[in-house]
Amino acid sequence: MNKANTQAPETENPKAQERILDELLTNPAFAEHIVLEKRLPAVPPSMAPIPDDVDPRLKEALYSRGIQALYTHQVNVWNHVRSGRHTIVVTPTASGKTLCYNLPTLQALLEDEHARALYLFPTKALSQDQQAELNELVNGKSGVLPIKVCTYDGDTPDSLRIAARDTGRIIVSNPDMLHAGILPNHPKWIKFFSCLKYVVIDEAHTYRGVFGSHVANVLRRLLRIAAFYGSHPVMILCSATIGNPKELAEQLIGQPVSLVDKNGAPRGEKRIVLYNPPLVDAVQGIRRSVVTESRRWTVSLLRSGIKTILFAHSRLKTEVAASYIREDLANIYTDNHHIRVEPYRGGLLPNERREIEKGLRDGTIQGVVSTNALELGIDIGGLDAAVVAGFPGSFNSFWQQIGRAGRRGGTSVAIFIASSSPLDQYIINHPDWFFRSSAEEARLDPDNPYILTDHVKCAAFELPFTDADMDLGRDPFGSKVQDVLEYLEEEGIVRAVSGRWYWADRSYPAESISLRSATADNVAIIDTTQGRNIVIGEMDRPSAKELVFDNAVYMHRGRQYLVTKLDIQKRKCLVEEANVNYYTDALVKTDIKVLSEDEKLDVPGSWCRLVLGDVLVRSQVAKFKKIRFHTHENIGYGTIELPEEELQTRSLALLLESDTSLGTALQGRDEQEIGRILSGIGSLIKRIAPIFVLCDQRDIGISERVRDTHFMVPALYIYDHYPGGTGLAEALVQKIPSLVQTVAETVAACPCESGCPSCVGPDGDKAAVLDFLRPVLDHGGKS
Repeated sequence: MNKANTQAPETENPKAQERILDELLTNPAFAEHIVLEKRLPAVPPSMAPIPDDVDPRLKEALYSRGIQALYTHQVNVWNHVRSGRHTIVVTPTASGKTLCYNLPTLQALLEDEHARALYLFPTKALSQDQQAELNELVNGKSGVLPIKVCTYDGDTPDSLRIAARDTGRIIVSNPDMLHAGILPNHPKWIKFFSCLKYVVIDEAHTYRGVFGSHVANVLRRLLRIAAFYGSHPVMILCSATIGNPKELAEQLIGQPVSLVDKNGAPRGEKRIVLYNPPLVDAVQGIRRSVVTESRRWTVSLLRSGIKTILFAHSRLKTEVAASYIREDLANIYTDNHHIRVEPYRGGLLPNERREIEKGLRDGTIQGVVSTNALELGIDIGGLDAAVVAGFPGSFNSFWQQIGRAGRRGGTSVAIFIASSSPLDQYIINHPDWFFRSSAEEARLDPDNPYILTDHVKCAAFELPFTDADMDLGRDPFGSKVQDVLEYLEEEGIVRAVSGRWYWADRSYPAESISLRSATADNVAIIDTTQGRNIVIGEMDRPSAKELVFDNAVYMHRGRQYLVTKLDIQKRKCLVEEANVNYYTDALVKTDIKVLSEDEKLDVPGSWCRLVLGDVLVRSQVAKFKKIRFHTHENIGYGTIELPEEELQTRSLALLLESDTSLGTALQGRDEQEIGRILSGIGSLIKRIAPIFVLCDQRDIGISERVRDTHFMVPALYIYDHYPGGTGLAEALVQKIPSLVQTVAETVAACPCESGCPSCVGPDGDKAAVLDFLRPVLDHGGKS
């Protein structure tokens, strides 16, 4: 039995747990607002024999763990990989993907004592977790397989790094360490790269947008160096369900990939509940806070002995929700054990993350409130319930999050608590559409000029580019880098000599390039309470301007801190412990300048015109709100004095010209009314667009213009929140008709009278927006 299950013995009995769930779901405090309960039935496994050519020692290791046969998808991956084909396997959470890559990798390393493998995971936490799983297989009850597994990441002590490089047969790492620590120092890794047999890329669906575009270039650099040392590794990719797995994998590695997507693993019964918080103001359409309702559900589940994870989606909500839940459970004990709940988010120190993960596995922690940091396949023991506080931005994330519950089999429950956002309310009003919807497609753009240029610098530092390799297609970057190299030569960063391009700068390029944000200059958050001077977290510079400005409230593991000084130049933020009854939220203003018009298109139905091009976005954090805990009322404002951020990116502009149907609908209205209409539409588009292109709301910027100074007509800009863009603006071109139709239907279906948070906002003008969108609604009715 898993140790994580020893704290709540009653719920070990499936019938007892089923009874507890029935009681909760029929409780009058919740039942009235449950919109739908859907049961996903249990699915039996599809099995296949362990292949005959598996090494006897490896077979014995499997037998010692009770594995007498494999799932069919595991055998399919084995066959593809053993035939030398790059492969991606796409199956749900807890379906045995780990064995899909461990089995062929260990087999190859047993066959060849010199062979090496590289495992890449998107987070250090996942790396640590997967090494523990691998160690259990290698050092199991059947004896020790002669394979050394080493983690090599930012937390690896210097004393262990040399041994890992020289003797590690499987190196477990992450793209960030590969980018900044391994590839630039490849001469120290000659033995490893010259014998590199397999590269495993786990959680491939996370490599999308900016991060994915960077990682695709890191893999180009990896393949260059491997080829230089004479190896051509087979790539094994694993992903949760996604709309375009084969396309994504081929964009990531730049080579053809075989797809395995028929799941052979069993699935326990799952009960999915859609819950809409009660209205507290029916006229304005204001509902009880999603934080308050998710707290009530989580506390009820934990009190009943059901181990629960609550996904709160942002650092601030995670800390606030965890703080509330701790208050509610302060004096509650089960079987003489205090119910312990911890927040889990980015910015925690490594030892804090591991303490929480260990506590969830061994049962000393019964509940966790998390951002999407625990969405991935980290082993956190036997959780039985997942509460999702507001739609996480994509169907992929939603299914991943609810998949964190029920990993032991038996019945599990997932509660989706709708916020007042238009997207959440659209889901509540269209549950059949929600369950029918297919997984979104992941988008990335490895040839984004900003990202490509950064990695060409890194690649030139690592190995010279040659005209011959580029012309013959032997270089993973291909011939497309010629223009970049010529630009870098003009800047004095590389120099061309006899058909070879050499690094000519003194800098160490990887050091200044972050894979996860537009900047690598993270801000350290330092606790100065009573002279401590302890680093308690970090944050990228743009986020720091919005979250840890002077006088902001910063929350860390349930403790409150007041920011005494944010020093952007020195990249540090000083905080002191405090006890206040509010948290803070920044207000950002933006300005847009059009730089180019690359393409002009008509939307079917002539609703509006589209212009795709480059824009310069200037944004400034000018003010912040103070929001009281529990009531969430605004209790004051403060000013922020920080320099503005500039961003050159891609944009899709919706032009409401007088000869378009939506432009005609604006005729005769004053500027104030047009402003309210565009503001309501813009807010809806920002919140609904992520279901049409796989991204987070934060990846998309919106700017409304009553009379745009460039096009001289009312306009609405949808822009990509990253320098140069990552393909979101282009992807939206084909989605605009469906997106605008969904926006119109959302407003029309909302039961409020004049505007509310679920449609055009409490300050919006619902009647005017509906009148404006009439051409779209009429078109939808005809279709």
